[in-house]
Amino acid sequence: MLVNLLVAGASALLLVLAFPHFDLAWLAPFALAPLLIAVARARTRREQVLAGWFAGIAYWAGTCYWIHYVLAVHGGMAEWAAWLGFAVFSVYKALPMAVFALGAGLLIRRPWAVAAVPALWVAIERTHGALGFAWLALGNAGVDMSVLARLAPYTGVYGISFAFAMMATAVALVALRRPRIELAPLGALLLLALLPQLPRAQRPTEAAVLVQPDIPETAAWTPQWVEEMRNRMLALSIRSLGDTPAFDRKPNIPGSQPGVSQDSSTARRAPRLMVWPEAPLPLYYYQDAAFRTEVDDLARRTGAYLLVNVTPYASGSPLNSALLISPEGQPLGRYDKMNLVPFGEYVPRLFRSLIEKVSSEAGGDFAPGERQVILPAGSHRIGAFICYESVFPDFVRRFAQRGADLFVNISNDGWYGRTAARDQHLKIVRMRAAENRRWILRATNDGITATIDPAGRVYRNLPSYEAAAARTGYSYVEDVTFYSRHGDWFVWVCAILAAVALGEALRGHRWRTGATEPGRGRARCRSAHRR
Repeated sequence: MLVNLLVAGASALLLVLAFPHFDLAWLAPFALAPLLIAVARARTRREQVLAGWFAGIAYWAGTCYWIHYVLAVHGGMAEWAAWLGFAVFSVYKALPMAVFALGAGLLIRRPWAVAAVPALWVAIERTHGALGFAWLALGNAGVDMSVLARLAPYTGVYGISFAFAMMATAVALVALRRPRIELAPLGALLLLALLPQLPRAQRPTEAAVLVQPDIPETAAWTPQWVEEMRNRMLALSIRSLGDTPAFDRKPNIPGSQPGVSQDSSTARRAPRLMVWPEAPLPLYYYQDAAFRTEVDDLARRTGAYLLVNVTPYASGSPLNSALLISPEGQPLGRYDKMNLVPFGEYVPRLFRSLIEKVSSEAGGDFAPGERQVILPAGSHRIGAFICYESVFPDFVRRFAQRGADLFVNISNDGWYGRTAARDQHLKIVRMRAAENRRWILRATNDGITATIDPAGRVYRNLPSYEAAAARTGYSYVEDVTFYSRHGDWFVWVCAILAAVALGEALRGHRWRTGATEPGRGRARCRSAHRR
């Protein structure tokens, strides 16, 4: 059993290595193979569950190790309590992997395992968000793989997850010396070459400014500090319109002053849009008349649409919102964040006596928004999703389905400290661009600020942990992908396939192991008749 646990643990190691910091994406097609070998070798269902659970714990702990940092530094927990909370998180999030191992233990013995096992993986992978926390889907590792990434606009990230799981299943079957004919469904991956290639890199047609103010998360909110931070964002925004050198991947910061950088291809264009990030400083546009005047005047002065993160109130509870202001200084629309971060923006009732939420908003837990709002920018439409909402493919694609021809992602990844979570989050956002074939303007508090093209390529970004502003380019895209239009259809197909395959495997398992196997019963009857 110990050997089996170690073999299963190899899957966790490969999964961790496939994502940032390590980012060895070429390991993703092999990552699940050790776990599948372990469950095939297991002698009991209990061993299969333990193998999957152990692999899941190691995977979530190795990938989301930064959870401990968030709990200890921003959650108000003692060091021992933060480690305990991190351990509980890892054990809980590993349960779906244990369920997968149990199901895969049945399916790996069937002739069609190379298709059924990946279907089960995809069906279970889709449940993470509903079970409290979603992060890196396996398919995210393939965002830079030009052939596999062709699946994204048709199946979403889950089609790439299926392909990786299919390859891993094939590797496991070869290691288990199964008949080669069982690998035949793997040939379907050759059809990927028939899908349209990724969009070529194109020169953007519009200019925008992304502001990265680098506001510290742990500072005290004194009136003087709040005013300084607001002035910093205003100054960065205004200076971005000046005649500065082209962006060279180094901050243009004289001394400790905020810097401005530009993409040379858009340096001469007047920005059509300016984006402020989600930041630890709450901005009360509706309650603070002085701030409202400053922001409206900024929009008029720049002649650009201005998207800012604000904190309105509804029924006494704060909202985390993206507000779009017109070049004339008038509010045009507001989207209130619908998918809140557990323990970040609200604390579940069960844990309220043990932990503070990460956000310091004085109004208490944030309330979720009630509907997905498309922000109107003249003849164009903007879909603005906030921070953690990027992990929900089906949610983000609805912006495109409802007419958004540009995506904006505002985020504050400073809560993660200097950990791999920043790079992991960027990879997730890049997949949303590839699925929907949309440009994404991504403004963050202290990095990673970036512009992402419709193929998921990072068009340009700013150095992290420095106050700066970037003049960058983007384009509006009106075409709607198959995934944007139809959502997670592929997940439902996989769920049905997995359910049917499991039902057949369970029925066959009863006949093989039960006392009423028909072959044996008939043999005993014939023997008694002869006697």
